[in-house]
Amino acid sequence: MAKPFKIPESVLVVIHSPGREVLLIERADQPGAWQSVTGSRHDADEPLEQTAVREVAEETGIVVGGDRVPRSALVDWRLRNVYEIFPVWAHRYAPGTTHNTEHVYGLTVPRDIPVVLAPREHLAWRWLPWREAADACFSFSNAEAILQLPRFLP
Repeated sequence: MAKPFKIPESVLVVIHSPGREVLLIERADQPGAWQSVTGSRHDADEPLEQTAVREVAEETGIVVGGDRVPRSALVDWRLRNVYEIFPVWAHRYAPGTTHNTEHVYGLTVPRDIPVVLAPREHLAWRWLPWREAADACFSFSNAEAILQLPRFLP
């Protein structure tokens, strides 16, 4: 049975410590490509906040709403990026789909929180100061989101 097409609406979750360090994860399908947590809605009815919570858990093992990270730590930054889907990934979307809308969230977590990667998706993780994290991202929209971090912290 063929996989269903991806919905062209996704989340980008900038996971950061209170000290403005950002957690980056290295893509397994693109070694050397570092990014924040990203992922598409499973279906059109899935609330974006739930997509963010699910993707963070799947990709990092961090449970939003658990003992160490309250649900209130996840904040919709109300930033949207619309970008052209890279040709290498176009086959994942319905024919004729050319753009994705990405909704940006921030997630504050303790710096010492355990990180458990999904091995099929990511190879490594690291914490970097926010400006260095932005420079390390392969995605321009991810880098721009990280550069907005100081706007959302006291």
